[in-house]
Amino acid sequence: MNEVTTTPAVLILLGPPGAGKGTQARLLEERFGLIQLSTGDLLRAAVAAGTPAGRAAKSVMEAGGLVSDDTVLAILADRMAGADVRAGVILDGFPRTAGQAEALDGLLARTGQKVGAAISLEVDDEAMVGRVAGRFTCATCGEGYHDTGKPTARAGTCDKCGGTAFKRRADDNAETARARLQAYHAQTAPLIAHYRTLGVLESVDAMGAIGDIADALGTIVARQTG
Repeated sequence: MNEVTTTPAVLILLGPPGAGKGTQARLLEERFGLIQLSTGDLLRAAVAAGTPAGRAAKSVMEAGGLVSDDTVLAILADRMAGADVRAGVILDGFPRTAGQAEALDGLLARTGQKVGAAISLEVDDEAMVGRVAGRFTCATCGEGYHDTGKPTARAGTCDKCGGTAFKRRADDNAETARARLQAYHAQTAPLIAHYRTLGVLESVDAMGAIGDIADALGTIVARQTG
């Protein structure tokens, strides 16, 4: 009997800073065996590994420049060829523009793949400002928390590793959050239109409980991986 092979699912999470993309991507990883691919993490890993694309990115980053879309796509292509992505990937943070989306479409076409679903996490802007301004993480293990939305169970102690040191990003404040939201909407409007035209755009209300959002996302992802 011939072995049945499936094409790895390619899913995209869209949403402004604070929408919960990272949290939901981790839950999808656990439930469906998918691999979350963040461009920032990919760039750092490629630089550390010394791959050709990683060396190209390193020289640009050391000069204070922005890594080109071509280099990012080359690094993404290398990672998506890994043996551990058989179930599929969740792209978080890429593409950010319609041009990057079209370039990604070209990359996937060359490997016989396509975007199965681009899922937009729909949120209220002012609520996002509050989410971002209240974020902090464990300095030891990186577990994320929020002053009101997800405080530690015991004050001053990480639920995950028991660490007692925490940190906040310097740019996690209301002013910066509003500027990021404006930039996100400006860049993402054409991206939303791109995936709507392709017929793969999905929307999820991301203002509810984490578990409810995860269930809604799971329903969409199950159609792509089943």
